[in-house]
Amino acid sequence: MFARWHFRIDLAEECGAQIVEFAVALPLLVVFVVGIFDFSGAFTLKQKLTNVARDAARVAAADPASDVPLSSTTLPASVTDAYQLIANYFTVNQMNNCGITAGSSTNTGTTWTFSATGSGCPAPGLTIIINRGYLFPESNSSVAPSVSCAAQAVGSQTAVIGTCVSIQYAYQWRFGNVASLLGSSPVLPRALSATAVAMNEN
Repeated sequence: MFARWHFRIDLAEECGAQIVEFAVALPLLVVFVVGIFDFSGAFTLKQKLTNVARDAARVAAADPASDVPLSSTTLPASVTDAYQLIANYFTVNQMNNCGITAGSSTNTGTTWTFSATGSGCPAPGLTIIINRGYLFPESNSSVAPSVSCAAQAVGSQTAVIGTCVSIQYAYQWRFGNVASLLGSSPVLPRALSATAVAMNEN
């Protein structure tokens, strides 16, 4: 009788220990699973943005630069080509374009900026920057372009004129909410961006 009672106590203690171990391990498991899905989603989106920015820069750079007036609100053909390539890419890949339109552009010199935050797009939305007169020094072309596609300081070096395309796209992280289960609140970027430069051919 005593042995059976002792066995029941051991079994109850073992079940209790398993429940405690599961309760401790579950938040960690959830954080790992959500982190894997969230960061792989961010990596995939970054690759897509890099690909389309590179293709758009090449398309615009292949067009004649003579269609770029320094003071005009009319979209040049080269900028329209790059914008349409990006818009089509978003459609084909079923990505939310945030309701962006070609008419939503603003122009500063040789730089056109398109931005939108509609269609249920999380802040800060979608921003496309196309600079048809991007300058960078020939001897130091390894410096990465900024997200704003602002021209680099050339100084006394030979200037190379290219086309810079930057895409900034909102990404809604779930990892931050789940990480709070462990008492951590990581600071993650609200948008992912990709920038590409191609030397103007004409």
